[in-house]
Parts: sequence; structure tokens; C-alpha cells
Amino acid sequence: MIKVLIVDDDKLVRKGISSAMPWNEFNMEVVGEASNGLKALDFLKSQPVDLMLTDLAMPVMSGIELMRAARQLYPELHIVVLTLHQDFDYIQEALRLGAIDYIAKVQLEKEQFEHVLHRIHTRIDELANRKQKQPLLSETNVHYRHVYALVSLDRKLGQNWPIEPTSNGEELRWEIERNSWMWAAPMDVEDQLFHRLKESLNQVHQSALLVMSDVQERTWSQIQNWIMNYTETSLFYAYDPDDPVIVVSMNVDDSLPIEPQDEDMDRIKQSWFLSPWPHNDSYYNQLIEQFKSLRLHKSQLIGLLYSIVMEWNHLFAQTKLGRISMIHSFLSWYEVEAWIKQTSVGIRKADEQTSYSQEIVDAVKKSIIIMQNDLDQAFTASSLSRQLNISRSYFSQCFKDLMGKTFNEYSRFIRIEKSKEYLLNTNNTIFWIAERVGYTDEKYFSRIFRELTGLLPSEYRQLGRGDKKRTLPDDQ
Repeated sequence: MIKVLIVDDDKLVRKGISSAMPWNEFNMEVVGEASNGLKALDFLKSQPVDLMLTDLAMPVMSGIELMRAARQLYPELHIVVLTLHQDFDYIQEALRLGAIDYIAKVQLEKEQFEHVLHRIHTRIDELANRKQKQPLLSETNVHYRHVYALVSLDRKLGQNWPIEPTSNGEELRWEIERNSWMWAAPMDVEDQLFHRLKESLNQVHQSALLVMSDVQERTWSQIQNWIMNYTETSLFYAYDPDDPVIVVSMNVDDSLPIEPQDEDMDRIKQSWFLSPWPHNDSYYNQLIEQFKSLRLHKSQLIGLLYSIVMEWNHLFAQTKLGRISMIHSFLSWYEVEAWIKQTSVGIRKADEQTSYSQEIVDAVKKSIIIMQNDLDQAFTASSLSRQLNISRSYFSQCFKDLMGKTFNEYSRFIRIEKSKEYLLNTNNTIFWIAERVGYTDEKYFSRIFRELTGLLPSEYRQLGRGDKKRTLPDDQ
């Protein structure tokens, strides 16, 4: 008889689940209830429990905290989580901690009771049968030459694994985490296992098959942890949907490098804005290699791409040079590179719609970046045109046509925009701010600021920080 403990802070929920479910039909018996995690741990100390159903959101001790403690104290305990809402992050964390299933309370209706218990009972039987056939994770692998891991990059598949992983009597199989399994087989049936898993790739969304060597004399736990680390880091860059079989060695340290430096990030941004990568394959390949060489974590990469897109659109969205669209989500570097390729096509089309040569378009872009990076310098159209080897008059004509403002108008515009940031986000003096945006005369700076905004710098700062009854004016 499978002994069941129900943990939920809602008494009606506990009583309802305890009395309404057909426990006896599945050789189960409710032996206790608890209103929070601490009381559940006390109950587990007092008598044996095989299956614990626990809510995730509870006072005193959450369901996640209870799971961590219970898994450590009672590793043989099966856990099913109860959740009011299908919150993916909570459910994913619970599954990572070893929950065998979850039940959404909003979907728990009378006609589903038998289905839910049948699913849980089947899962417990599967785990029991598997345990009889395979070694403990703490044991060392001495017989198997390779380990195979079938992994989905899409962590949001939840429990709906599209295939039913099977193994014959000679194979070992573990579920590493949700949507991630590993297998091992004797040498004489390895090829059969490999081909079966390779065929499964077509059924699993954005999946990869890892073929791992140098796995002998390592514990199964070490192998499992290596796969989890590889999946979290290196798989992002290694994955290619056209070749999803990845051969890896556990002897190779394939972890991500140390935290990238700011200058590394700046170098990539400089290449994006100053090199002609959208029009030149060599520069394009250099940019791609710069990105990949940093091996940024996904969160760092999305931050860098976001900053590039925001800066580009800030500079060019309202001009003939056009805006670029942000990549909203990605699971692999393959998708990021596809977005960069698509973006290069968009930039080329925008450039080609102008009546100027690519050299002139690139020169205007370069002049803007130079001005943006050194606002405290007194750039003029003459000095920049000489630096770019273009006649002053032609440079001024091209600049106005492409940017929609004369050089002097644009110069004043970006300096005043930067001064607004200083006014609202620092306590520095007006004179300090004027110098930082290229004005040595504070009075002249204030006059230009008022012409463009309708306010003196001090009034803009006061209004932006305190008086919410008025709205800061748009640029005039």
C-alpha cells in the first residue's frame, strides 16, 4: 500500500483531495495531512510516507523549501506538487528538485481524479522498475564506453515530453531533468541505441543528441552533472538544427569563460557601428567571431543585443538609414546569427535606397558615432569632413539629406539630449554639464538649451525631478 501525505495550507483543499480521490483503486492510502512545510517534516519523522502531495505557495515554509528538505532527508520519497496556477517557473523548479508530477488545482475535476492517480501510480511503478535495473548515481561507470543524452533546448515544454523514452533490458536510462534524458548501453547494442535516439530528434522540438566519450571511471552523478552544466552553457553555442548530433568529451573543459570585460563589449559595439559588416563578408565574419569568442551567457547576450538595437534606433530610426527590430527570444546562437544576418539585409536595403554611395553612407554613420562618443569635443563639419576625406560642402549636403538635420542642428540636438540625462540623473553643476557636452560658456549653453526645450537647464532639472503637474516639453 502506497502511504500518502497531503500538505496544503487550505483545509478544504486537503479534505477535498483526501475524501474525493479513489485512492484504494490504486493501492494508495492517505495516512496524514499537514497545513505547512514544518508540520509536514514533523509528520515524516513520525511515520513512513511513500508519496507526498504538496502545495507550492504556503506560509511558514514554502513547498519548494519543503521539497529541498524532504529530498535530502528522505531520498526515496515521491513528491507531487499542487499548484493553483500553472506558474512555469515554480513548476520547473519543483521538477528540477525531483517532483514526479504536478497537479493544477484549477483543472482538478471529479472526472479527472482517476486519470490523475493512474498517471502518478504509473510513474511510481516506472521509477521502481528502473531502480531495480540500474546502478545508483553514486556508483562508478566501468562498463560503458559512451553516454548518450537527448536534450531539448526548449525548457518550456513542461512535462509534455513529445516522446516516451524507452530502453531495453540491456540499457541504462536516467531522467536528468525535465526534457533531458541520458542513456548507456553495452558495446554490442550501442549502435542500435544511437540510431533510435537519432530518429527521436525529429519528434523533439529544438533538440540535440550528445554523444559523450571519456565517461569511464566517473560516477553516474558526475556524468549527469556534466550534462546539466553543458546544457546550461555550451550547448547554446554548439547547437545546429542541421546537425543536431554533438560529439563531446568529458575531458574537455567546455564551461563558459570568465566574466567578459566592458572593453570587450565596447569592441563589439564599435564593430557593429563603425565597420561595414552589413556590406562586406569579411567584416561580417569578423563580427560574428567577436560575438562567439566572448561566449556570453544568454542573459548577457540579450542585454548586449538590446543595447545595440536601442542605440542604433536612437541614432537612425528617424532618418533615411532606418531602424532595426529586436530579436524577442532565442534558444541558441544559431537563432541569434540568423537574426544578425536578417538585420544586415535590412541595413543594406535602407542604405541602397539612398542616392549616395556606400562609402558616403558609412562616412556619415561614422561621423555620428565619433560625435556621440566625444561630445565634449568641439567637432565641426570642416574637421570631420577632413578626417573622413570628403569635401566640406558635399559632406554637409549628404549629412542633411540622410539625417534630416544640418550638421550644426544635429550637433546641438545630441548635445542637448545628453545634457538632459545629466540634469535629471546627476547633481553636477550646470557649468560641469555644459563642459561635458562641448560648451565652455555656461550662458551660451543655457541659451541654446532654452531655444531647443523652452526651459533653462535649472528649470528643466527642477521640473523633471519635482513638479509633476507640468510635463517636460518635447524637443522644439
